[in-house]
Parts: sequence; C-alpha cells; structure tokens
Amino acid sequence: MFGLSALELARIQFGFTISFHIVFPAITIGLASYLTVLEAAWLRTRQQVYLDLYHFWSKIFAVNFGMGVVSGLVMAYQFGTNWSAFSQFAGSVTGPLLTYEVLTAFFLEAGFLGVMLFGWNKVGPALHMMSTAMVALGTLISATWIIASNSWMHTPQGYEIVDGRVVPVDWLQVIFNPSFPYRLLHMSVAAFLATALLVVASAAWHLLRGRDNAAIRKMMSMGLWLVLLVAPIQAVIGDFHGLNTLKYQPAKIAAMEGHWENKGEEGTPLILFGWPDMEREETRFKLEIPRLGGLILTHDWNGKVPGLKDFAPRDRPNSLVVFWSFRVMVGLGMLMIALGAWGAWLRWRGNLWRSRLFLRFALLMGPAGIVAMLAGWYTTEIGRQPWTIHGLLRTADAVSAHGAVQLGVTLVLFVVIYFAVFGTGIGYLFRLIRVGPKAHEGGRTEQGGPGHERTPMRPLSASSELNIGDPSQPQGAQ
Repeated sequence: MFGLSALELARIQFGFTISFHIVFPAITIGLASYLTVLEAAWLRTRQQVYLDLYHFWSKIFAVNFGMGVVSGLVMAYQFGTNWSAFSQFAGSVTGPLLTYEVLTAFFLEAGFLGVMLFGWNKVGPALHMMSTAMVALGTLISATWIIASNSWMHTPQGYEIVDGRVVPVDWLQVIFNPSFPYRLLHMSVAAFLATALLVVASAAWHLLRGRDNAAIRKMMSMGLWLVLLVAPIQAVIGDFHGLNTLKYQPAKIAAMEGHWENKGEEGTPLILFGWPDMEREETRFKLEIPRLGGLILTHDWNGKVPGLKDFAPRDRPNSLVVFWSFRVMVGLGMLMIALGAWGAWLRWRGNLWRSRLFLRFALLMGPAGIVAMLAGWYTTEIGRQPWTIHGLLRTADAVSAHGAVQLGVTLVLFVVIYFAVFGTGIGYLFRLIRVGPKAHEGGRTEQGGPGHERTPMRPLSASSELNIGDPSQPQGAQ
C-alpha cells in the first residue's frame, strides 16, 4: 500500500504515534517541576503572582497530562499488535521495566494528582505542596523507567539468550546500561527546555499584544533564566552522549556525520551541510571543516571516527535522515543558547520587556524545544536501524506478520483520529494560553491557599472562561 512494504508502514505508524505521544510527557515533566517551584515560591514569599501563575499553568498541565495518558495507551498495544516478534524475544526485559513504571511512577502520579488539582481548598499547605512535588517526582520516575527500557535496546547488557529469547540475568546491568545515564539526562533537560520555551513564548505573545503585568513578566523571567542555565548544559550532556554513542554505536555516528571513509592520516572533517547519498556511498555538495569532526567526537586533533563504508550496507542507518535530523536538533540548540544570552543582555540593559524584536524571536522559539526533541529522537531511533535491539534483533525480524493493506488502513485511521482528537486538545491548550494568568483567580488572596474556604479549583473548566473576542483583556472585559 502506498508503494511501501508492511515493515515500512509499521515503522511509520509507530513513528507517527510516538511522535505525538512524546510531546505530552515531555511538557508534563517540565510543567510539573515548574508548578512545584511556583508553589514553593508562593509559600516562601506569599507573593500573589506565584499563586496566579500556579493556577494558570495547572490548567494547561491537567489537559496535557490527560492527552499524554491517552496517547500512551496506544503505544503499549502496538508492541503486541505490530511488533509481536519483538515482544516474544525481549518481553522478559521490556515488560517488567514498563510494569515498574506503572507500579512506581503512574501510581504515584495518580495518587497525588487529584489532591494537586482539586484539593487546593481541601488540604493544608504542606500536604498540597507535597502532592505537587510527588506528581513532579512521578513524572521523572516515569521517564527513568522508559529511558531505561529504550536505552537497553540501544546498548543491551545483563542478559542471556535462552531458547531464542532474552533472559535477564542482572537487572542492575539491564537498567543501568551504558547509554542510560546520558540519555536520561539528555531527555530530562530537553523536557525542561521545551517547557521553558513554551512559557517564554506565551509571555512574549501577551507582551507583544500590550498585556504587561507582573504575572506575565514573572513567567517570562523564570523561563529565560532556565533557558540561560540549561541550554549550555544540554550541549555538554550531548557531547558526553556523543562519545558514548561513538563507543557503542559507531555506525550511528557515521550516519549522523555523513562520513563515509577516512583518507590518509588527517583527522575526520566536520561536514556542516551536504546530501548523503546511500546508493552512491558519498555525501554530495558537502561543506566541511578539516579535522573538526574528529576533534569534536574524540577530543583529539588527529581523531578519526569510523566511516559508513566500514560497515556492511545492510548494517548502515539511513544517513540522509539522520544527518539532517541531527543538524536540526543542534541548530535549534544553538538558537536556544542565543535566546538565553540575548535575554540576559537585555535584562542587564533594562530593556527585556520592551524589545519587540527579542519578543518576536522568543515567540518564534516557542516550539523549538519540541521540534529539537523530536529531531533528537529521530536521530537516535532511525540511527539505530536496521536493529530494534542493537546487535541482537533486526527490525525486519521484530515486526508482526501483517499485510501492507492492513497496516496502511490502520495508519490512515491513526492519522485521521489523532489529528481530530489531539488537534482539538492542542487547540484547546492554545486557547487557554491566549487567556493568560488572571489575578486573584477564584477570589484567592495572598493569605488564601490550601485549607482556606475559597472557590474550588476547576482546572478542566477553563473553556467556559475563555474570552475569544479580545484575549488581551481579562475575564469579563468584553
């Protein structure tokens, strides 16, 4: 169907659904931690602005969390329907890891989420603060188990093959496999960056429309501080991750760099741009800097990395896709560093809130964190091909015995349903953001808060409060 094989359609279907899903958990991780910081700041300072921001972003968190749960259910079923050979071969490793996520992270989140969202006026300040912190902790624990499972597929350790199936023999090696710490840090920081950029872009949108108040300024300030701090840290983590990948998955590095072979004694060049041609076994139209690739990847001026020609054609990832997805990720990362530095300079000059050029740039950078995160996942997952479990199970051997027509029809259904359901949800989130934070929401004051008799918090009822006529005006200003 569509001129594609059943294997290609199965990969596209999984890639499509996981691309939708991963966005919601990432924003959930970032927002949960942001809400924890906001509530802690309010409890410490009793400044109303932190409370207003908490109520505003908790609505967005609630909707985003719900879409993450729904989209995640589909992923679990696909392992059995589309990738049954993979489940039979490695289910004894991946199954328990996903179960541990449910038993630890999901139960923790579910147990405290209701208190966090609906118990603001029902419990005391300490319990409510703990509930928010436990939800944030649960999101990070969830990421830990998922990354452990996925990292094991890249760098499998602690197993034996018995009767054609993987049997775990050392769970510490399974969980703490060689790529796990780098990938966990890289993904967690990516989630924080994506959320910070969303927060900054939201503030920039309101400032560009003349809505300048303490809450808008505060959330922009907090977001920019986080970008300034963690964007350079993410670059350092990425460097360590690259060294680890070079050691355990050198073919992926060769594909990312569009590097085919080493010539002479000179170090590997860095190809800035080009067009990797898998059939001609060369990168066409390339613009390269001598030795720089080897220096970055090995920290040695004369360093060399393996070329794609060092691997059999059947063992090579698709360099064209990986080459460009990697450059999209790196390019956006550099723009994030520039955004943080520019914001710090404007803050020092006292012109942060009035520079319309900067605000437009901040608004355009709003989706950059999500796009960079998706590009990073495409790089690491497509770069693992042709393996589902590196060195153990090929993707062609992991797929279920479905026909191309069946997979093509379900792929079309997924596309239609996902854009209808999650498109509506994302549109709803944008409508919430357009309203912006409101002062003293629900009649709260600086003295109000957990345990006080106030209007109950209703995070999913914001649609009735949206002022579509003029989003720059507060509620009721028609």
